[in-house]
Amino acid sequence: MKKAKVVFISTPALGNIVPTIEFAKHLTQTNQNFSATIFLINIPQRPLVQSYNDFLAATAATGNVHFLSLPAADPPSLDQFEATIGFLSLLIQNHTSQVKDALVNLISESDSGSGQVVGFFIDMFCTPFIDVAKELNIPCYLYFASPATFLSFMRHLPTLDAQVSINTEFKDSATHFNILGFSNPVPVNIFPSFMLNRKIDGYSWFLHHARRYKETKGIVVNTFQELEPYCLNSLVNAAADVVPPVYPIGPVVDHNGPAQWHQDLWGHENVMKWLDNQDPSSVVFLSFGSMGSLNISQVKEIAKGLEKSGYPFLWAIREAPKDKRELPNDYTNLEEILPCGFLEATKGRGLICGLVPQVTILAHKAIGGFVSHCGWNSILESLYYGVPIGTWPIYAEQHLNAFEMVKELNLAVEITMDYRDGNTLVSSEEVANGVKNLMDGDGEVRERFKKMSEKCKEVWKENGSSSVFLGQLIDKLLAVI
Repeated sequence: MKKAKVVFISTPALGNIVPTIEFAKHLTQTNQNFSATIFLINIPQRPLVQSYNDFLAATAATGNVHFLSLPAADPPSLDQFEATIGFLSLLIQNHTSQVKDALVNLISESDSGSGQVVGFFIDMFCTPFIDVAKELNIPCYLYFASPATFLSFMRHLPTLDAQVSINTEFKDSATHFNILGFSNPVPVNIFPSFMLNRKIDGYSWFLHHARRYKETKGIVVNTFQELEPYCLNSLVNAAADVVPPVYPIGPVVDHNGPAQWHQDLWGHENVMKWLDNQDPSSVVFLSFGSMGSLNISQVKEIAKGLEKSGYPFLWAIREAPKDKRELPNDYTNLEEILPCGFLEATKGRGLICGLVPQVTILAHKAIGGFVSHCGWNSILESLYYGVPIGTWPIYAEQHLNAFEMVKELNLAVEITMDYRDGNTLVSSEEVANGVKNLMDGDGEVRERFKKMSEKCKEVWKENGSSSVFLGQLIDKLLAVI
């Protein structure tokens, strides 16, 4: 069989880069006639992400996966955007010529016999590159690292936008909306954070990207049929001009964790040694992602709640960034933000850390529950390792993810679903009760979660649902040769 090349590019954020890499690895391992090149967009404004990019760019090719660091483009200035997604979207758009040049070089290599470029995979915010793919006659696919429900929400967004006058906020129009792919009406108070103010550029950018998804040849989603059957069936039955063919090929999980290159900053040995000394399934793990942080008032309430709950805990705390282009940082002085006496009162029972590789922690036998921001990568990691979830969404589409896990699928324990940092406060009593319910409460949810965890390991076996969909995608990619 002839050799074939596929190219990937993602938003320069850990939650986007990591699943893109893992999908590229999985595709090339499934069919070794493929080689993959992953374009890296540099982002010096975020040293954590940039150091990961540098690590990848310096890494020798892994199997048939290669990394290419793109030449720098002019970054957007602070007066060009209001929301973080505005900054990222402009930064991505500014790399259009660099992406085109890199693709032209790969095509010229193909002409010398190294394999035809049969597909260009973009992620949800890289839609400017659809035009580049069209110009170069390369089939363009969307790799969607969030759940099928959020894909469905994004495809329904232009309809919602047309339904409600542009001068009216969604929260002032209705309390619930019927959304394609959801079996229950969706409360407006758990709409993604970018929907809260239609006048800022965050909303307009999401709407812009959503309108372009239908221009791709297909959408690959990091989910599996057994997890989101209602939504996936709704997408399949939608008109072709609404949603291109959808390929659920998950769960794609990085079992090493992106912080393998960052262990010096999070005290790997101390954390793992502490976990080794805890009883199996006894520890509640609290982590809010690489982009998540909470205000000090909320941090104090969580601390009081953890002390009241009595459970051993591992808690990743991060400080809010001072610049909206940057990521949170680890706190350097915990005494300043925690209640007086908390560290002494919980000494030996709890451990506080900074950035940690979630997947390494979730895989540890001591972890019995995960209070999570409900980023989709985190949900899939929890499912794979069988660690039940307590929901605490913070930003982006995480509130929708929490709603799906609690109300649509009955697979998670609700601690909060509508949390907005700075606007709401979850009390210490709510934290304590939520942790207790997560660790020792709802047996039905734990049992359903356990069964879904088992199913997610079956989907990659021969004739498993994700294996079948990946085979269909491979056939489509190779059909252009």
